[in-house]
Amino acid sequence: MTLQAIRYHRGHLEILDQLLLPDVSKFIPLHNTDEGWMAIKLMQVRGAPAIAIVGCLSLAVELTKKDFSTRKELKEFVHEKLNYLVSARPTAVNIADAAAKGKTLINQLIDNEDIELEDIKLSLIKEFENMLQADIDVNRSIGRYGAEHILKNCNNEPVMVMTHCNTGSLATAGYGTALGVIRHLHEHNKLDRVYCTETRPYNQGARLTAYELVHEKMNASLICDNMAAACMASNKIHAVIVGADRVVANGDTANKIGTYQLAIIAKYHNVPFYVACPKTTFDPNIKSGKDIHIEIRPEHEMTTLKGIKIAAAGISCWNPAFDVTPAELITGGIITEYGVFNPREIQDKFNEFDQQR
Repeated sequence: MTLQAIRYHRGHLEILDQLLLPDVSKFIPLHNTDEGWMAIKLMQVRGAPAIAIVGCLSLAVELTKKDFSTRKELKEFVHEKLNYLVSARPTAVNIADAAAKGKTLINQLIDNEDIELEDIKLSLIKEFENMLQADIDVNRSIGRYGAEHILKNCNNEPVMVMTHCNTGSLATAGYGTALGVIRHLHEHNKLDRVYCTETRPYNQGARLTAYELVHEKMNASLICDNMAAACMASNKIHAVIVGADRVVANGDTANKIGTYQLAIIAKYHNVPFYVACPKTTFDPNIKSGKDIHIEIRPEHEMTTLKGIKIAAAGISCWNPAFDVTPAELITGGIITEYGVFNPREIQDKFNEFDQQR
């Protein structure tokens, strides 16, 4: 049974506070978008899909408790709150995509004079609620396509894989992207072992991915970030699978800091490097990775660990939350709910799917 990090029923939202894991499993309520924004900013919830879902559901909760006098008031309120939520973590594109869809929907509903004001609000709430199950369905497809692609290249034999950061139930609605691929391998007895990096400086791998792997009784080993090259040299790693916070038009990918160097190491060792993400992570408006805005996090995340100083006092820090992996290093492909594609063809493929709808 996969972990559940988001609990929701209409008018009530709780999230598993990921700052406390793995020591304490505590759910905290989010009553409005201000609390949703803060939970995202503080990384009590993280992972591009989960950020989008929690942000939108925090607005859904607030909408259930608020009355509006006019259609214009409702429209302006929704636009303002969605724009605000996007500002919490600017690198991940999923929340921006969800916000754009939410604004489009409210505009369409407002323009339809046959729909009552209360029904407009209810329709928007339902749209946000549907994101939970839709994300799980998408991730299961990603898991299946990714596992099948990896196994096809490995004579359908059990494989050893490596992953970075956290991309599982704690980062999504309940199944996972990169970890969803690994989960699918495990469910079909095709996972020999998974190596997860600690993912400094926030230790999402050590705290969260390891927590999920132990919970699901997978054969797993935790490694420090600087052990990846040695691990690939010493073990037969069949694939590296990571998630993404933004994939741009030319296939370049922004993901948790450390992904780029992992891709370089994989290239040197001839290990296929995969990026697993839903279509909502694709941003056709940015042409290449050099144009992606990279979030810079506070220095204390590097200099302290659970409040304990681990660096020399007075040292300055450079703490980018993400780096950009060039498309040419994504040698295995980008795994989506539609299949596995060469990064260079990702925009054309998604254009084809949009035209077929």
